[in-house]
Amino acid sequence: MYVIIMGNYLDLKEKVWNTNRCSGCGGCVAVCPADALYFKKGEESIKPSSNGYCKEATDGVPCGACYDICPRIEGEMPESSSSREEYMAAKAGFEIPGKQSGGAVSAILYDSLERGIVDAVVTVTEDPWTLKPKSTVITSGEALISSAGSRYNWWVPLLAALKEAVIGKKCKNIAIVALPCAARAVEKLRKSDNELLGPFAKSIKYVIGLFCTESFDYEKLMEGKLKSELQINPLDIERMDVRGKLVVTLKNEDISIPLKDIEDTIRPGCHICKDFDALYADISAGSVGSPEGYTTLIVRSDTGKLAVDRALESGRLVATDEADPAVVTKYRDKKQQK
Repeated sequence: MYVIIMGNYLDLKEKVWNTNRCSGCGGCVAVCPADALYFKKGEESIKPSSNGYCKEATDGVPCGACYDICPRIEGEMPESSSSREEYMAAKAGFEIPGKQSGGAVSAILYDSLERGIVDAVVTVTEDPWTLKPKSTVITSGEALISSAGSRYNWWVPLLAALKEAVIGKKCKNIAIVALPCAARAVEKLRKSDNELLGPFAKSIKYVIGLFCTESFDYEKLMEGKLKSELQINPLDIERMDVRGKLVVTLKNEDISIPLKDIEDTIRPGCHICKDFDALYADISAGSVGSPEGYTTLIVRSDTGKLAVDRALESGRLVATDEADPAVVTKYRDKKQQK
């Protein structure tokens, strides 16, 4: 086996975990062959924990998987490797209860699952009672639609379920719904020369990246700020969006919360991220830049275009040219300046 070692978990700990640079993407948890890395909850969730065993550091066996996938090893400034950037405003061509914005992401994924283009989707779902998120693997269109509208405003190590998809379920064509940091981790995975990452890289069909200004810690935001301080019952929340402020949609009203009021709930690693629109994804998606009821899509690769075109062909996705790139650029620049 040929493995290029750039660093091990001790190097990752020194450069990323101990400097509060960790994005919490969960990539290192997914690819660790020894299952030695994991995330705790609460205050200790800002970086991974280890059981102390490392194949390379402990036994001298070539590994370096966790180091090679980490999106925070290199500089913070994003540089898209794609020359393609096609904008469109899109929405689902069929009814999706609980959809977020236009439901375009769910429509594309549903079409790919139904056609057999992908056999699994690694994404985030949530407990309907507590809204607590978790990384999961979805293998059917029905299950995908029932989880549509899951909120991505708070942190979960979403790539952690990639191990279950590849190693546990033996999936060969996986779509990943990722925040920008996780999309960057997947790009590093795809381009790595580390053969331990090969099975993961070969199994990924495409990545849909979500627009992101920052990610919030669940316990601090939901159980601290919203429930304890503002007396907002999670059961009354229908959706949450970040549009220059946190907008909490309840059954009878919308509550806008300035981001400065919840800054202490933002994960430390988010403060150095400059990627708003998931530059490393095959398709980027978000609510800004399109009319109400539509999702802004940015197609960045041939694989992404194929997935979108097939969904359009089937009528499961409907699109117009009303997306405004200038609005996305505005948010992108604002995040980089911040």
